Amino acid sequence: MKIYHNPRCSKSRQGLTILENSNFEFEIIKYLESSISKEELQNILNLLNISPIDLVRKNESIWKENYKGKELSDDDIITAMVENPKLIERPIVINNGKAVIGRPPEIIKTIL
Repeated sequence: MKIYHNPRCSKSRQGLTILENSNFEFEIIKYLESSISKEELQNILNLLNISPIDLVRKNESIWKENYKGKELSDDDIITAMVENPKLIERPIVINNGKAVIGRPPEIIKTIL
């Protein structure tokens, strides 16, 4: 099990607490510190079964200033998230071939 975690995000911290209380072993990936590859991000999108645009934090200034309103392909959006990981919605939890975005954090319990 993995959690893609941003310690500065309250929802991500709440998601981490849920995992810590679950007594399952899991790996914490601080994706803002260690880069995420295009392949890894594509795999996450496949597990979530969503389009790249659905994983973007559209209220981030990086998005508004550089990407909002532009005609972008899925590959362009994935590249934007790889280059600016702050754009990736969080937390993301992966367990046994399933994944969820922990918003609200309680949804994480559905894949434990």
